Amino acid sequence: MLSTHAPAIGIDFGTSNSAVAFVADNGLARPLTLEGSATAIPTALFFNAEDRTTHFGRDAIAHYLSGTEGRLMRSLKSLLGSSLMQEQTEILNERVSFEDIVTLFLAELGARARKQLGAQPGRVVIGRPVRFVDDDEERDRLAEDTLRRAAVNAGLGDVEFQYEPIAAAFDYERRVSRESLVLIVDIGGGTSDFTVVRLGPERTARADRASDVLATTGVHIGGTDYDQRLSLECVMPQLGFRHIGPQGREVPSRTFFDLSSWHLINWLYTPKAIRQVQDLRTSYLDMRLHERLVNVLVDRQGHRIASEVEEAKIRTSMTNDGVAIDLSCAEPGLSAALGADDMARHLAALLDSVVACARDCVRRADLAGGKLDAIYLTGGSSALRPFQGALRAAFPGTDLVEGDLFGGVAAGLAYAAANARTPQPA
Repeated sequence: MLSTHAPAIGIDFGTSNSAVAFVADNGLARPLTLEGSATAIPTALFFNAEDRTTHFGRDAIAHYLSGTEGRLMRSLKSLLGSSLMQEQTEILNERVSFEDIVTLFLAELGARARKQLGAQPGRVVIGRPVRFVDDDEERDRLAEDTLRRAAVNAGLGDVEFQYEPIAAAFDYERRVSRESLVLIVDIGGGTSDFTVVRLGPERTARADRASDVLATTGVHIGGTDYDQRLSLECVMPQLGFRHIGPQGREVPSRTFFDLSSWHLINWLYTPKAIRQVQDLRTSYLDMRLHERLVNVLVDRQGHRIASEVEEAKIRTSMTNDGVAIDLSCAEPGLSAALGADDMARHLAALLDSVVACARDCVRRADLAGGKLDAIYLTGGSSALRPFQGALRAAFPGTDLVEGDLFGGVAAGLAYAAANARTPQPA
């Protein structure tokens, strides 16, 4: 049942998807439906230039892919901590900052939460990765400060933060029947976070859980990085990536990296960027490749290709079969192939870095002869088959438990919000 007082809510503002949960009067966290019956909503906005409306989530992506004139924004969390966050971009003939766009999305999450709960949320806890920015404490603090300011401006009040893997641990703890040492693995769109934590039924009521968190690590690699790598290896060669031109040099690669990154694609649609790509014609021997690249940018099909790559990754991981990536927007009948072995090979270096971060977390926990009782997986990209294989190889004999991939963090954040003495990230 819904809470009869100002409910505590948790917000998982993700790179690819976002979720919101609240704690009901029975003490259990429940997800809110944010788009139709779905409890996870793509972190996407579409600014419709035809009727000057703003769309969110699947609706935003559908409007863009249908050919509606406008601007699609996605993966905004990836900009937190960078100088781009304060830069302005043109939206419906107005100049707005990327921070303003994050504020707009958070405000929509808040509005949908209020509509379902029938009340203004009370305490709000927002998840944050262990590292917004690797190896730069100042930029990491800047990222959290920016997100806090956006949340306040979105009307969410004086929000607090909790590490996303710790929030996932709070959710998983409701399912364990005995005291356990667990490695929490949270693989999101932009980051991979790990926590070794002591969990147990008798510990859930404790207000101060700081001593139960044995180690936390994170690396700024996630699902969007996997998508970028697969796009570069499988798709971009069809547009000229690594193509050797008449002077014996490769075509400049910057455009292909940007075209493979959700949050940078829009920059390639400007007249200046298109002219620069058109000027690359002299760098090509095979003019078909150049023509395909120009077609993609002129017709603004970059996000469609990125979406096709993401879907191919998911299908290949689920079925272990090869799939075709539709590139007909670049040239009629054109496609690229992605097989399970190809995916594992292309992602090997990234997966090695992520698993090394998991190993480091366990090392820092200094279990003193003890061993992990389980590895708990959350975050959409934790379902990736090559990743799970690499994790099993790194921790042989330890059970992998797949949790609520898209709602577990939000539920844990709601539990954190309901606990007035939950320790905050240092």
